[in-house]
Amino acid sequence: MRPHAILPTPQLRQARLQLVEQGIAPTSAIGALVARSWSRSLTAGLSPIGRLDCHDNLAGSSLQRARTLNHDLISHSEPVMEYLFEQVRQSHSMVILADAQGVLMHTLGDLDFLNKADRVALRCGASWAENQRGTNAIGTALAETHEVEINGAEHYLDRNGFLTCAAAPILSAQGRLMGILDISGDHRSRHPHTLSLVSTAARMIENSLVLSACRQQIMVQLHTRAEGIGTVAQGMLAFSEDGWLVGANRKALDLLGIQHTDMGATSWPHLFDEDFERLLGLQHRSGGRPSLLHTRQGIAIHAQLHSQSQVQQKITISAAPARDALNRLDSGDPLWRQSADKARRVIDKDIPLLVFGESGVGKELFAQAVHQCSARKDKAFVAVNCAALPEHLIESELFGYVGGAFTGASRQGAPGRLREAHGGTLFLDEIGDMPIALQTRLLRVLQERMVTPLGCGTPVAVDFNLICATHQNLREAVEKGQFRSDLYYRINGLQVQLPALRERNDFATLTQRILQDLAPDAGLSITPDVMTTMASFNWPGNLRQLSHVLRTAVALMDPHESQISWIHLPDDLIRDIQNQTQQQTPDGPAQNLHELSIKAIQQALENARGNVSAAARQLGISRQTLYRKLQ
Repeated sequence: MRPHAILPTPQLRQARLQLVEQGIAPTSAIGALVARSWSRSLTAGLSPIGRLDCHDNLAGSSLQRARTLNHDLISHSEPVMEYLFEQVRQSHSMVILADAQGVLMHTLGDLDFLNKADRVALRCGASWAENQRGTNAIGTALAETHEVEINGAEHYLDRNGFLTCAAAPILSAQGRLMGILDISGDHRSRHPHTLSLVSTAARMIENSLVLSACRQQIMVQLHTRAEGIGTVAQGMLAFSEDGWLVGANRKALDLLGIQHTDMGATSWPHLFDEDFERLLGLQHRSGGRPSLLHTRQGIAIHAQLHSQSQVQQKITISAAPARDALNRLDSGDPLWRQSADKARRVIDKDIPLLVFGESGVGKELFAQAVHQCSARKDKAFVAVNCAALPEHLIESELFGYVGGAFTGASRQGAPGRLREAHGGTLFLDEIGDMPIALQTRLLRVLQERMVTPLGCGTPVAVDFNLICATHQNLREAVEKGQFRSDLYYRINGLQVQLPALRERNDFATLTQRILQDLAPDAGLSITPDVMTTMASFNWPGNLRQLSHVLRTAVALMDPHESQISWIHLPDDLIRDIQNQTQQQTPDGPAQNLHELSIKAIQQALENARGNVSAAARQLGISRQTLYRKLQ
């Protein structure tokens, strides 16, 4: 949004008074954007001149946790912020980074302005969301998902009237709002180019995030001029090895006329006339010189392709890491990648790994990948689900037994899972469900690395890497006496937290990978509306649930269908999505997805005058699928 003309302060205050008294913002006087923001501020219960009580401010450990969760955003933003601050130094202003909730994560400022800024809480941990501080560039840019400039008395709160602020959103490679970059200063020092400056800096951060998140993908740099490749103005696309779009920056989307929601449902042939594999090979042989592409809309674009399989990488500052097992699981989510990077640092250092995460997030897959990255990868990976073993068999299952040690025991005996893991990796899943009595024996084994089978007085030496996992809060279990504190500290060498599916920003990539595994040669995709709705669903069963849903959808498709739509989704999932929508919008009419599906079929049949084949073509499904849905 371009800088705009600013009304004198008295007129702005009069317009705001009219809003408070009449509930109507004078759009013609202050502009549509400020009017919308003032109205939201009023609805949030804020008074322009009243006392301000902010309850969302973070401090101490809460702020540290927020900064940890925003590690990627902060690390990619800090160098750009330092560069940006050099451009505005001595201008009575500061550069600010906020997260996706409007909480300030990092600031840089002129000393002469910092005292003023501190009076209105322009400091790390403070929330500048609109419902906390009314109309302001950070909160309004969050609400509008657009660059915004707010000057002087355009701020809803009188106390912020001395500020001039320009802010721009920062989006991930998949279009998720990650944070806001802002320049705030004294309104008397306002410069008309500040908004353009902060917008350009935000694009620089986005480009850096795209490079990092998609470093395992095939990267395409685009520009209408060959000289523009490599600049901040370039477009950037990330494709999977089979040509599906999995990431992009906003410049590339603008050049191609597509949206972030098209990811996961758009492949190379949907965008360009040239053959993907041939062009990739041609670029490799030519040393990566730009090629001329033609979009499906007939626009000529210069492009440079980079594959991670190439020896030299021109698109990143440092060489990409080897494609180990953890890399192959990495689909771009920063929280998951942070856990993987931590785990990779302790492999083969005799440090036990404790993996936390909800059921279904892939804790065992993560543990298997850690094992495959270790020096023990050629030895056994032994997984034991402590919650699934009958209590009376746990001891014999773990520690083994000699022949005839108890009634029903095998004559040959059994080595036990701990001895089977000798030389390799032992994975104890859901260790929080292990009976307290057995925890004592396990602790002794872990301390002494000796196992004594049932019925035998001679201990046997064991050597393995230890990985434990649980969905429980073990620290709380220790405080309640449900888990031994000495065992907790013995297995807690390094903690990593795997994010729930609803917390990840790589939903489109994950979905496409699962579809590729289910039907490698089918070229399956998901319709954009279904993809958007599925991406916003909370997925209580996480990756396990998503995998089952997609497997069922693929099974319901006819051989010549290539897109998953509403009619392929299980009815229970549609009901769950419906219930979530009702909970999120209790005061508004919820959209019944099942009814929408039925209405779409009825409308198509009416349009086709009862011709099932024509109705199926209109819906983009097969006649057999339509018959099945009608039944």
